[in-house]
Amino acid sequence: MKTLFYYTTLLLLISLHTVFAQEEVLLWPEGAPGALGSTPKDKPSLMIYQAPKDSATGAAVLVCPGGGYANLAIDHEGHAIARWFNSMGITAFVLKYRLGSPQAEGYHHPIQLNDAKRAMRMIRHQAGTYGINPDQIGVIGFSAGGHLASTLGTHYDSGITDADNAIDQTNSRPNFMILVYPVISLNSKFTHRGSRLHLLGPNPAKALVDSLSNESQINSMTPPTFLVHSSDDTVVPPENSIHFYLKLQEHKVPTEMHIFEYGGHGYGMAPDDRTLNAWTILCWDWLSRMKLTNRIK
Repeated sequence: MKTLFYYTTLLLLISLHTVFAQEEVLLWPEGAPGALGSTPKDKPSLMIYQAPKDSATGAAVLVCPGGGYANLAIDHEGHAIARWFNSMGITAFVLKYRLGSPQAEGYHHPIQLNDAKRAMRMIRHQAGTYGINPDQIGVIGFSAGGHLASTLGTHYDSGITDADNAIDQTNSRPNFMILVYPVISLNSKFTHRGSRLHLLGPNPAKALVDSLSNESQINSMTPPTFLVHSSDDTVVPPENSIHFYLKLQEHKVPTEMHIFEYGGHGYGMAPDDRTLNAWTILCWDWLSRMKLTNRIK
């Protein structure tokens, strides 16, 4: 009970205390491939929250906020999440990826995945600069950001061998995944249709929809995964996490899943609900068992 009180208080302080990223860097300083313009929305970037040196563990995480591929919930699913990871000694990189469109024109797959791959490659390539272990870099995603994170975790590559720069030659596989009320399936009755529409446009090919239903892409090399969902989520039903979990189990991928009775959708860390925010305590413990952070004091 003492630990729960301490941790709930910590989450409230994290959510209320404004801490800005130390730095924001463009994924492609010379211009992003496939850019449709030169405004900020056409320039994907990373906002860097480096863990304090006296508590840094060497682990890092790429943070993918949700928003249906139409917006970025960058405050409670981005900045607040980065500060939470910093409190565990983990350096965080909040990804501002390019957003989709319901029209045929606009940013569609693979643009968002390419942004996430480039982000992971940059973090790993520059690991020494940030005091990071290149084998301890994970990804966390919420809602549609969970779809992007799970796409990165199931459609990664070992690097573009003929690339003309060292960043693009770097492995894009995350070492672990944390998926919170994630969109997973795009070809089932429990998909989030808005996310599919913005990611793929109005008339996607069936093969593409099937390929990006990420439960179908799991294999034995899929990263260890931590899943969170709520039974009463009517926006992105819990079947998304359940089917992903079952496929992870089938391929013997280390995984842990927590489905809460209530919560709906989009609650982030739920700092004002001590039942729902238990997912953050459980996740912290999961990370500590993988020796990525210190255990809760």
